[in-house]
Formats: sequence, structure tokens, C-alpha cells
Amino acid sequence: MTRDIAVVAFAQSDTLRSTEEVSEVEMLMPVLHDVLAQTGLKTADIGFTCSGSCDYLAGRAFSFTLALDGVGAWPPISESHVETDGAWALYEAWTKLLSGDADTALVYSYGKSSPGSLRDVLTRQLDPYYVAPLWPDSVALAALQAQALIDAGDTDERELAAIGARSRSTDNPRAQLKGPVPQGDYLVRPLRTGDCPPIGDGAAAVVLAAGERARALCERPAWIRGIDHRIEAHSLGVRDLTDSPSTRLAAERAGVFERPVDTAELHAPFSSQEVVLRKALRLDDSTRVNPSGGALAANPMMAAGLARIGEAAARIHRGESDRALAHATSGPCLQQNLVAVLEGDPR
Repeated sequence: MTRDIAVVAFAQSDTLRSTEEVSEVEMLMPVLHDVLAQTGLKTADIGFTCSGSCDYLAGRAFSFTLALDGVGAWPPISESHVETDGAWALYEAWTKLLSGDADTALVYSYGKSSPGSLRDVLTRQLDPYYVAPLWPDSVALAALQAQALIDAGDTDERELAAIGARSRSTDNPRAQLKGPVPQGDYLVRPLRTGDCPPIGDGAAAVVLAAGERARALCERPAWIRGIDHRIEAHSLGVRDLTDSPSTRLAAERAGVFERPVDTAELHAPFSSQEVVLRKALRLDDSTRVNPSGGALAANPMMAAGLARIGEAAARIHRGESDRALAHATSGPCLQQNLVAVLEGDPR
């Protein structure tokens, strides 16, 4: 029998341009305290802990072990880690709870992009033989995707500017950029500054619980009705950058197309990527997209995807949504994509 798993709490830090004065542990600890306080749980009550981060951002190997100081790893805990966005850590925790090995899980992720050049660091995700040696940065690759969309007639610069403006009209207190933000000059044509995400440091965390345990911890749990992730070909040259088959397949497996969703939190760091995702997910104007502002308002590396799931869940907790879609991505030009469907109990 399949267990019902729900997101019962979500917390995130402010996203700041630089946090040189604090370590990853100091940045993470208030978020962990917040998410546990929402449920009344203590670290010892958590059955499984999973985190997401990136050693390249930290500049040292096994950097995630230091973050465990913020969790409290003694007495020994059941713990795991993924070297990517925390959304994939949530997927691992979800499978752990499905197996019955635990009833609760703490999932967190964090990233500090400020110490180095993020655009250069992200080239290390590319094909190490043919693409990475050319050092095409993340913005240049996103610009290739945006130009492909414009050439195909799927969008234009005016629509891209509107997406950026709408995303930053959020009243989310945790957003890094809010209110009117000028499109600015071209960063890499056809993308202007306003089409690109802010670079910032931040952290996010969620608590998962199974069955009646979830109802005991949260007044209106956000039940994970389906979740799946898929990947595109590694070589950009064999992909159609105007489409995202992996997102569509993940959405089908997660059950997105069975019934309409009223909210969609899309992890689209560039305005052009929202165009691709809307098409792949068959979203129209009846679905409110990124009410939190999404990654264009705040894009903490390794935490922005988990925050999309958390933001969708929080809207269900507050009664502002009944059926929400959450999406996370990793890699260049939407290479890896995770899609989840969250639902609240009928009212």
C-alpha cells in the first residue's frame, strides 16, 4: 500500500547578495530552527535527514559535512546528501518515507554564490571534452536558448521583459529583488539584465511526514500526489532548446495533466525558460505562475528549486491553493527537471 507523504513545514532565509560575514552553518541554522519550530519537532524526532548543496560553490570537498553541525549529528542520525538542488534531496527523502523506514524527514539545501564567479563555476556542469573547455557561461547558454525561442516565433523581447516585471512584482518578504526593476542593458543578447536571475546566497528547508503523522503536525498538509524527474541529453547540440521533453515526461509521470492546477511554482532562472516550461506543462492564464516571484526574484543556488516546492506547499498550508505544481531544474538550459504535484485536503 502506497503511503501518503506531505510537506508539513517550509522555511527559507533572505537571499542576500553577499554573506561573507557568516558561514554556511550560520546561514542555515535559523532556517532549520524555524522549520522545526513550525511542527514542534526536535532533531531527535526526525527519522531521516537529506541535504543538497554544491562543493564547487563552497570551494572544498565534502563541504556538506560542515553543515551537519547546524543539524546536530550526535547522537548519530540517518542522513544523506545530494550534490545538486535540494529538490532532489526531497525526492530521496520522499522515497525513504515511502519505504516505511521513517515517518518524518528534514530536507534542507543552501548555497553561497558570492565568494566566486558563479557564471564560471557553472561551466563545470558541461561536457568536459567538447563544451566545458570553451568556457561558455550560464548566461551565454541561456541566451542561445532565448534566441532559439525568438527565431521560432515562440516569444519576443517584449514578452520576456513582461515576465521579468511580473516576477518581481511579488510581495514575498524573502525575495531579493522586488518592485520595478529596469530591463537594463544587454548582458548577452537577446537577454538583458532584467531577464537574468540575481546572484545571491540563501538556504531553504522543508519537513516531510507520512499519513496521520502529517495531519498531527500540520493543520492542512500539502500532500505530494506525484513526483518525478527526468534528464535531457548532455550534449546541447542534439537538443531542441525551444522545448523540454524531460519536463513534459516528468509532468506526465507525476499526474500533472490529470486535472488543472491553480498554482505553478516554476524554477525558471531566465525569463525565456518560463516560456519553455509553460509550453511543456500546458499552462494557460487560469494558472497563477510564480506568485512568490520565482528565481527571477531570488535565486539562491542549490536552494531555489527546493524553495519552489516549499512555496507551493506554503500556499496550500495557508488555504490559498488547492492543487499546485512545483518544478525544479538543474544544469544548462533546463537540462534536468523535477516536477511535483501537491494537493490540500478538500475544504
